[in-house]
Amino acid sequence: MYERILRQMREKIRTRQYVMTLHAEEEMNDDDLSIFDVERAILTGRVTERQQDHNTGEWKYLLSGRSVREEDVAVVARISVAEKLVIITVYRG
Repeated sequence: MYERILRQMREKIRTRQYVMTLHAEEEMNDDDLSIFDVERAILTGRVTERQQDHNTGEWKYLLSGRSVREEDVAVVARISVAEKLVIITVYRG
């Protein structure tokens, strides 16, 4: 259902056109995840939900994927107006 946005997000990962929020970095560290786990979750996962941000009205997407160690990982991300992938948060799913 969200194939186009998923392809776009994967391309941003492959070309290193992404940024992580401070919150995402903190959550990644708290859950003992690496950037490789986050990248793999996006590259191999699927979009499970689309949510509209209450403050900005922008769309963000919940992705479910697997870490390098084959553990469930969830990522919330969006495409910015500057066409970068913004990783909002990440957690073990």
